[in-house]
Amino acid sequence: MAGPRPFSIDVDAALLSDIQTRVRQTTWPKTPATAGWNYGADIAYVKELCAYWANEFSWPKAQAALNAFPQFIASATVEDAPLALHYYHVRSPRPDAKPLIISHGWPGSVFEFLHLLEPLTNPPAGEPAFHVVVPSLPGYGWSEAPANPISPRRIAAYFDDLMTSVLGYDGYLAQGGDWGGNIAGWLAYDHGTCKAAHFNIMGWLSPSVAPETEEEQAHAAKANAVQFFEGAYFNMQIAKPMSLAVGLEDSPAGWAAYVLEKMHGWSHTKGENIESAYTKDQLLTNIMIYLVTGTVGTALWPYRGIMEDSFGTPLKPGDRITKPVGIAKLPFEVPIYAFPPRSQVEKHFANIVQWTEFAAGGHFAALEQPEAFLADVRSFAKKID
Repeated sequence: MAGPRPFSIDVDAALLSDIQTRVRQTTWPKTPATAGWNYGADIAYVKELCAYWANEFSWPKAQAALNAFPQFIASATVEDAPLALHYYHVRSPRPDAKPLIISHGWPGSVFEFLHLLEPLTNPPAGEPAFHVVVPSLPGYGWSEAPANPISPRRIAAYFDDLMTSVLGYDGYLAQGGDWGGNIAGWLAYDHGTCKAAHFNIMGWLSPSVAPETEEEQAHAAKANAVQFFEGAYFNMQIAKPMSLAVGLEDSPAGWAAYVLEKMHGWSHTKGENIESAYTKDQLLTNIMIYLVTGTVGTALWPYRGIMEDSFGTPLKPGDRITKPVGIAKLPFEVPIYAFPPRSQVEKHFANIVQWTEFAAGGHFAALEQPEAFLADVRSFAKKID
């Protein structure tokens, strides 16, 4: 197994120039007069962002920020199949620090958590400290893509190997939202070295659990009411990922539109203003990570992976995660991913030691509500021996 090697992001100037040229040469579609965000991305806003992208956005500045913390590439192995994983690994000077792995999802990236690395590793007195590992999922960012789509459950096995065999931790906490929530769930369920998991999405499900109470049924009805529109992307990315990949990989503006629709629709914005939740630089840094690494297409693969990759023993009705679990329930999470009532969540997680209902925020908790997210992770860690 190859040991960790230090890594620094250095994107070729010719590639940056090519992306900028393609942004400027975008062919824009005709748009319904009343479209706004109702038909997907608001094309008027996409044009505004692309103008900023082409004329003002600085990737070198973003790259310097991404390079401000220690990064590495190391080979993790599952079933004799190694993958070179990119990850941040920032160790705390505190001797009592707890190892913590934070996993991102789609269409996010490691960028979502960089602003939390310093306060997590160097907290004020009285707060827990962490040795923090933030990996890029396989096929995302600077992590190697597998030969074929793999499931989040297998990704969790790679991340456990990273934490244990590569980094040498004999126990750790896991945190995640979106795919990261599913990965955190599998870390807690499959791997004894994961001692507890903190979720900001209902990302791990026990089979055969159905809504029973009136409150549970009301939540299910709310999710079902938006499933057709909010779940359409998921179905497409499972069924026909390569049909999407060609256009999205080739067109920076097309990729931006696809991501922006999610960042707007899944976030807690003031009215229709996406910049009430994120700055242009935040949006573009995340978008660019996919483009400069050529991973727009491979980032779609985990969706197909959940259908094709049968890794692990199938769950049986009644199987639950028994490790300590923390729940961060954000009020503007998209209904199809929001936590149902606690009575139903407990049918999936047997040992909920913390349940927090945030006052604000949506799907991208660490970016939208960094202080509340940080406080919740710290509070959860205090409950774990």
